[in-house]
Amino acid sequence: MSDNKLLDLSVEFAISAVNLADNIKTPKSSYLIDQFARAGTSVGANIHEAQYAHSKADFIAKLEIALKESNETSYWLKLMFETGRINEEQYKNTERLCGNIRRLLIASCSTAKGINKNGQ
Repeated sequence: MSDNKLLDLSVEFAISAVNLADNIKTPKSSYLIDQFARAGTSVGANIHEAQYAHSKADFIAKLEIALKESNETSYWLKLMFETGRINEEQYKNTERLCGNIRRLLIASCSTAKGINKNGQ
């Protein structure tokens, strides 16, 4: 485990997303599963890329992409739940992890931009 909670959570989330996608047995769901898996693993990939950004702007851009990907992941996750591809427990557990990452990404972007809690 590293000293960076966001990095650690992104790996945990990617593993969770891959395992969830690999265990869905519903037929004709490959397009949903593929989109979910791509977005879910992209979150961590962009967070990891940000660690070697060549500028502050690049760092912020990578985190903002990760934030967008986490939002997209939530969409695909909800769609898979609402269409019966995954159960409520799978949905809630995975969405909780995604939400935790999203909150950390929002805070990290705000800090990197020099924005305080009052939006200034």
